[in-house]
Amino acid sequence: MLVDSHCHLDAPEFDTDRAAVLERAHAAGVSTLVIPAIAAHGWPKLRALCAENTGLYPAYGLHPMYLAEHEDRHLAALRHVLRIGHPVAVGECGLDFHVEGLDAQRQQFYFEAQLKIAREFDLPVIVHARKAFDAVIATLRRIGNAGSLAGNPLRGVVHSFSGSAEQARQLWKLGFHLGIGGPVTFERAQRLRRIVATMPIEFLLLETDAPDQPDALHRGQRNEPARLALVRDIVAELRGVDADELARATAANARRLFAIPQAA
Repeated sequence: MLVDSHCHLDAPEFDTDRAAVLERAHAAGVSTLVIPAIAAHGWPKLRALCAENTGLYPAYGLHPMYLAEHEDRHLAALRHVLRIGHPVAVGECGLDFHVEGLDAQRQQFYFEAQLKIAREFDLPVIVHARKAFDAVIATLRRIGNAGSLAGNPLRGVVHSFSGSAEQARQLWKLGFHLGIGGPVTFERAQRLRRIVATMPIEFLLLETDAPDQPDALHRGQRNEPARLALVRDIVAELRGVDADELARATAANARRLFAIPQAA
Protein backbone atom coordinates (compact mmCIF):
# COMPACT_ATOMS: atom_id res chain seq x y z
CA MET A 1 0.00 0.00 0.00
CA LEU A 2 3.03 2.32 0.11
CA VAL A 3 3.83 4.79 -2.66
CA ASP A 4 7.40 6.02 -3.01
CA SER A 5 6.67 9.47 -4.41
CA HIS A 6 10.30 10.17 -5.35
CA CYS A 7 12.81 7.49 -6.32
CA HIS A 8 15.54 7.56 -8.99
CA LEU A 9 15.32 3.87 -9.85
CA ASP A 10 16.73 4.65 -13.29
CA ALA A 11 20.04 5.78 -11.75
CA PRO A 12 23.18 3.83 -12.71
CA GLU A 13 23.61 2.80 -9.07
CA PHE A 14 20.81 0.28 -9.71
CA ASP A 15 21.98 -1.04 -13.08
CA THR A 16 23.44 -4.26 -11.65
CA ASP A 17 20.55 -5.32 -9.39
CA ARG A 18 17.47 -3.32 -10.31
CA ALA A 19 15.19 -6.37 -10.41
CA ALA A 20 16.27 -7.42 -6.92
CA VAL A 21 15.73 -3.87 -5.65
CA LEU A 22 12.18 -3.97 -7.00
CA GLU A 23 11.57 -7.37 -5.40
CA ARG A 24 12.67 -6.03 -2.02
CA ALA A 25 10.45 -2.99 -2.50
CA HIS A 26 7.43 -5.15 -3.24
CA ALA A 27 8.20 -7.36 -0.24
CA ALA A 28 8.22 -4.23 1.93
CA GLY A 29 4.83 -3.14 0.59
CA VAL A 30 6.12 -0.53 -1.85
CA SER A 31 4.25 -1.34 -5.05
CA THR A 32 4.12 2.09 -6.69
CA LEU A 33 7.09 4.34 -7.46
CA VAL A 34 7.23 7.78 -9.07
CA ILE A 35 10.56 8.21 -10.87
CA PRO A 36 11.59 11.78 -11.76
CA ALA A 37 14.19 12.52 -14.40
CA ILE A 38 17.19 14.80 -13.99
CA ALA A 39 18.34 15.53 -17.57
CA ALA A 40 17.22 15.03 -21.16
CA HIS A 41 19.75 12.29 -21.90
CA GLY A 42 18.07 10.05 -19.32
CA TRP A 43 14.51 10.34 -20.61
CA PRO A 44 14.65 7.35 -23.03
CA LYS A 45 15.98 5.01 -20.34
CA LEU A 46 13.38 6.23 -17.85
CA ARG A 47 10.56 5.85 -20.35
CA ALA A 48 11.61 2.28 -21.19
CA LEU A 49 12.02 1.31 -17.53
CA CYS A 50 8.52 2.46 -16.64
CA ALA A 51 7.00 0.83 -19.74
CA GLU A 52 8.58 -2.51 -18.83
CA ASN A 53 7.62 -2.59 -15.14
CA THR A 54 4.17 -2.38 -13.59
CA GLY A 55 3.86 0.22 -10.87
CA LEU A 56 6.61 2.55 -12.10
CA TYR A 57 5.54 6.02 -13.22
CA PRO A 58 7.81 8.59 -14.93
CA ALA A 59 8.19 12.32 -14.53
CA TYR A 60 10.30 14.21 -17.05
CA GLY A 61 12.28 17.32 -16.27
CA LEU A 62 15.57 19.20 -15.97
CA HIS A 63 17.16 19.16 -12.51
CA PRO A 64 18.92 22.37 -11.40
CA MET A 65 22.04 20.53 -10.21
CA TYR A 66 22.66 19.30 -13.77
CA LEU A 67 22.49 22.77 -15.27
CA ALA A 68 25.63 22.24 -17.37
CA GLU A 69 23.86 19.44 -19.28
CA HIS A 70 20.75 21.45 -20.15
CA GLU A 71 20.22 23.27 -23.43
CA ASP A 72 17.38 25.53 -24.47
CA ARG A 73 16.31 22.99 -27.09
CA HIS A 74 15.60 20.52 -24.29
CA LEU A 75 12.50 22.51 -23.40
CA ALA A 76 10.99 21.67 -26.79
CA ALA A 77 12.14 18.10 -26.31
CA LEU A 78 10.41 18.09 -22.92
CA ARG A 79 7.10 18.98 -24.54
CA HIS A 80 7.60 16.11 -26.97
CA VAL A 81 8.36 13.48 -24.34
CA LEU A 82 5.42 14.65 -22.24
CA ARG A 83 3.16 13.96 -25.23
CA ILE A 84 4.44 10.41 -25.78
CA GLY A 85 5.95 9.26 -22.49
CA HIS A 86 2.87 8.76 -20.26
CA PRO A 87 4.11 11.13 -17.54
CA VAL A 88 2.55 11.68 -14.13
CA ALA A 89 4.46 14.93 -13.49
CA VAL A 90 7.03 17.42 -14.73
CA GLY A 91 10.28 17.22 -12.81
CA GLU A 92 12.56 17.06 -11.13
CA CYS A 93 12.92 20.80 -11.49
CA GLY A 94 13.60 23.68 -9.12
CA LEU A 95 16.36 25.78 -7.60
CA ASP A 96 19.54 24.84 -5.74
CA PHE A 97 21.51 27.64 -4.07
CA HIS A 98 23.58 25.22 -1.99
CA VAL A 99 25.90 23.99 -4.75
CA GLU A 100 28.50 26.59 -5.64
CA GLY A 101 28.99 27.55 -9.25
CA LEU A 102 25.41 27.00 -10.42
CA ASP A 103 24.15 30.05 -12.31
CA ALA A 104 21.09 31.23 -10.37
CA GLN A 105 19.69 33.12 -13.34
CA ARG A 106 19.88 30.07 -15.63
CA GLN A 107 18.33 27.91 -12.92
CA GLN A 108 15.47 30.36 -12.67
CA PHE A 109 15.01 30.32 -16.44
CA TYR A 110 14.66 26.54 -16.62
CA PHE A 111 12.52 26.38 -13.49
CA GLU A 112 10.01 28.94 -14.74
CA ALA A 113 9.92 27.36 -18.19
CA GLN A 114 9.12 23.94 -16.71
CA LEU A 115 6.41 25.35 -14.45
CA LYS A 116 4.75 26.91 -17.48
CA ILE A 117 5.03 23.63 -19.38
CA ALA A 118 3.44 21.81 -16.43
CA ARG A 119 0.53 24.25 -16.59
CA GLU A 120 0.31 23.77 -20.33
CA PHE A 121 0.04 19.99 -19.95
CA ASP A 122 -2.05 20.17 -16.74
CA LEU A 123 0.53 18.10 -14.84
CA PRO A 124 1.84 18.44 -11.28
CA VAL A 125 5.46 19.43 -10.70
CA ILE A 126 8.12 17.72 -8.60
CA VAL A 127 10.23 20.50 -7.13
CA HIS A 128 13.79 20.46 -5.82
CA ALA A 129 14.55 23.25 -3.35
CA ARG A 130 17.79 23.55 -1.39
CA LYS A 131 18.67 26.79 0.37
CA ALA A 132 16.22 28.37 -2.06
CA PHE A 133 12.81 28.01 -0.42
CA ASP A 134 11.87 31.68 -0.50
CA ALA A 135 12.80 31.94 -4.18
CA VAL A 136 10.96 28.72 -4.99
CA ILE A 137 7.82 29.84 -3.14
CA ALA A 138 7.87 33.25 -4.82
CA THR A 139 8.20 31.61 -8.23
CA LEU A 140 5.43 29.08 -7.55
CA ARG A 141 3.16 31.87 -6.38
CA ARG A 142 3.86 34.09 -9.40
CA ILE A 143 3.57 31.38 -12.06
CA GLY A 144 0.72 29.71 -10.21
CA ASN A 145 -1.30 32.89 -9.92
CA ALA A 146 -0.95 33.46 -13.65
CA GLY A 147 -2.13 29.91 -14.24
CA SER A 148 -5.09 30.29 -11.90
CA LEU A 149 -6.29 33.26 -13.93
CA ALA A 150 -6.09 31.03 -16.99
CA GLY A 151 -7.98 28.25 -15.20
CA ASN A 152 -4.95 25.97 -14.89
CA PRO A 153 -3.31 26.39 -11.47
CA LEU A 154 -0.01 24.84 -10.44
CA ARG A 155 0.09 21.84 -8.13
CA GLY A 156 2.79 19.46 -7.02
CA VAL A 157 5.25 18.51 -4.32
CA VAL A 158 8.41 20.03 -2.90
CA HIS A 159 10.41 16.89 -2.34
CA SER A 160 12.76 16.31 0.60
CA PHE A 161 11.35 19.33 2.36
CA SER A 162 13.85 20.99 4.71
CA GLY A 163 12.41 24.47 5.18
CA SER A 164 10.81 26.27 8.08
CA ALA A 165 7.30 25.88 9.48
CA GLU A 166 6.30 29.18 7.89
CA GLN A 167 7.65 28.10 4.51
CA ALA A 168 5.70 24.86 4.85
CA ARG A 169 2.51 26.81 5.54
CA GLN A 170 3.07 28.99 2.49
CA LEU A 171 3.46 25.88 0.33
CA TRP A 172 0.22 24.38 1.67
CA LYS A 173 -1.60 27.61 0.89
CA LEU A 174 -0.36 27.23 -2.68
CA GLY A 175 -1.71 23.66 -2.71
CA PHE A 176 1.72 22.00 -2.63
CA HIS A 177 2.60 18.79 -0.85
CA LEU A 178 5.75 18.10 1.17
CA GLY A 179 7.83 15.04 0.34
CA ILE A 180 9.30 13.46 3.49
CA GLY A 181 12.04 10.83 3.43
CA GLY A 182 15.21 9.63 5.13
CA PRO A 183 16.16 12.91 6.84
CA VAL A 184 13.14 12.66 9.17
CA THR A 185 14.57 9.45 10.66
CA PHE A 186 17.49 11.35 12.21
CA GLU A 187 16.80 12.46 15.77
CA ARG A 188 18.71 15.70 15.24
CA ALA A 189 16.15 16.79 12.60
CA GLN A 190 13.98 18.35 15.27
CA ARG A 191 12.51 21.19 13.18
CA LEU A 192 11.51 18.82 10.41
CA ARG A 193 10.06 16.36 12.91
CA ARG A 194 7.92 19.05 14.52
CA ILE A 195 6.53 20.05 11.12
CA VAL A 196 5.82 16.46 10.14
CA ALA A 197 4.16 15.69 13.47
CA THR A 198 1.51 18.38 13.09
CA MET A 199 1.18 19.17 9.37
CA PRO A 200 -2.14 18.58 7.56
CA ILE A 201 -2.14 14.95 6.50
CA GLU A 202 -3.57 15.81 3.07
CA PHE A 203 -0.28 17.49 2.09
CA LEU A 204 2.06 14.69 3.23
CA LEU A 205 3.89 12.37 0.82
CA LEU A 206 6.48 9.72 1.64
CA GLU A 207 9.62 9.24 -0.45
CA THR A 208 13.09 7.73 -0.41
CA ASP A 209 14.99 9.77 -3.06
CA ALA A 210 16.91 6.51 -3.60
CA PRO A 211 19.77 5.99 -4.20
CA ASP A 212 20.34 9.17 -2.17
CA GLN A 213 19.34 10.28 1.34
CA PRO A 214 19.41 6.96 3.25
CA ASP A 215 17.71 6.74 6.63
CA ALA A 216 19.50 6.83 9.98
CA LEU A 217 19.90 3.04 10.09
CA HIS A 218 21.64 2.93 6.70
CA ARG A 219 23.80 6.03 6.82
CA GLY A 220 26.45 6.01 4.08
CA GLN A 221 24.79 3.18 2.16
CA ARG A 222 22.95 3.20 -1.12
CA ASN A 223 19.32 3.96 -0.42
CA GLU A 224 16.50 1.93 -1.99
CA PRO A 225 12.69 2.07 -2.08
CA ALA A 226 12.17 -0.84 0.36
CA ARG A 227 13.37 1.47 3.12
CA LEU A 228 10.28 3.62 2.72
CA ALA A 229 8.77 1.34 5.38
CA LEU A 230 11.09 2.84 8.00
CA VAL A 231 10.15 6.37 6.96
CA ARG A 232 6.50 5.36 7.32
CA ASP A 233 7.10 3.97 10.81
CA ILE A 234 8.97 7.06 12.02
CA VAL A 235 6.39 9.48 10.62
CA ALA A 236 3.54 7.42 12.11
CA GLU A 237 5.26 7.46 15.49
CA LEU A 238 5.78 11.23 15.30
CA ARG A 239 2.12 11.74 14.49
CA GLY A 240 0.86 9.18 17.00
CA VAL A 241 -1.07 7.15 14.44
CA ASP A 242 -1.08 3.57 13.20
CA ALA A 243 1.55 2.89 10.52
CA ASP A 244 -0.97 1.27 8.17
CA GLU A 245 -3.31 4.24 8.57
CA LEU A 246 -0.49 6.60 7.63
CA ALA A 247 0.45 4.42 4.65
CA ARG A 248 -3.11 4.48 3.34
CA ALA A 249 -3.43 8.24 3.73
CA THR A 250 -0.11 9.13 2.09
CA ALA A 251 -0.63 6.61 -0.70
CA ALA A 252 -4.03 8.16 -1.40
CA ASN A 253 -2.40 11.61 -1.49
CA ALA A 254 0.18 10.45 -4.02
CA ARG A 255 -2.35 8.70 -6.22
CA ARG A 256 -4.58 11.76 -6.21
CA LEU A 257 -1.76 14.19 -7.01
CA PHE A 258 -0.20 12.08 -9.77
CA ALA A 259 -3.50 10.61 -11.06
CA ILE A 260 -2.29 7.05 -10.45
CA PRO A 261 -5.08 4.47 -10.45
CA GLN A 262 -5.78 2.54 -7.27
CA ALA A 263 -5.33 -0.80 -9.01
CA ALA A 264 -1.65 -0.06 -9.77
